[in-house]
Amino acid sequence: MALIVLTSASGSPGTTTSAVGLALTWPRPVLLVEADPTGGSSVLAGYLRGQTAPTASLIDLALAHRHGQLEQAVPKATVRINGTSAALLPGTRSHTQAPSLVPLWEPLAAALKTLEPTGQDVIVDAGRLGLTGFPEPLLYAADLCLLTMRSDLVSLSGARSWAQTLRAGFERVGGSASLAVLMVGEGHPYTAREVHKVLQIPVIASLAWEPAAARVFGRGAKAPRKFGTSPLVRSLTAARDAIDSTVAANRAELAGQPLRSSMGARS
Repeated sequence: MALIVLTSASGSPGTTTSAVGLALTWPRPVLLVEADPTGGSSVLAGYLRGQTAPTASLIDLALAHRHGQLEQAVPKATVRINGTSAALLPGTRSHTQAPSLVPLWEPLAAALKTLEPTGQDVIVDAGRLGLTGFPEPLLYAADLCLLTMRSDLVSLSGARSWAQTLRAGFERVGGSASLAVLMVGEGHPYTAREVHKVLQIPVIASLAWEPAAARVFGRGAKAPRKFGTSPLVRSLTAARDAIDSTVAANRAELAGQPLRSSMGARS
């Protein structure tokens, strides 16, 4: 089991679409967690086109945590995504609920780690960095945190302002290798090498810039012809392989190091 968190620094780089695309093409059982504190479920309204009405969400988990029943509540709050090996843990219904989630994030990270014996991976859409109620503990508990960004100047500028903060945070918890960049549309205009040089964070994968295919994951649009072999789907497969390799390498390295007691110690 791996805990993968996607976040962004600014703009709309496609974090949610990337998270959904990864979850729906994941080869193993996976839980997609909507931890974006802005409220409203992008997956329920987007990919699922408003045709699914869940009975619970993250705010219900926050209530369960107050009563010491968080681990039992997680599976009850998930929604199976038909035709896939993925399940969804819906986010809050409103941004006004974001402050109520702050006490939830750290225990939720621990609860998600308990899914390891089930063989279920977890992909978290954490939304934009710095928002009220942002799930920071999930970032530092992750096996891999992916700063998701486009390759244009606006995205690079926004990411640069956060890169040092993120690097310092991961260094404090001994997880520097657990921070990487996921690019969307490499070469428009900057390359992975150029982004790495500016941010000093490795770019482990790049997703193809293919708006028509992206709308399938982001808006529930009808899949175009040859969708399964489209550049976007192929790049999602390559990204998944890179994620698996990075997590495996990090775990192998950490297995030879003393266990850290601070938040974010890897299992």
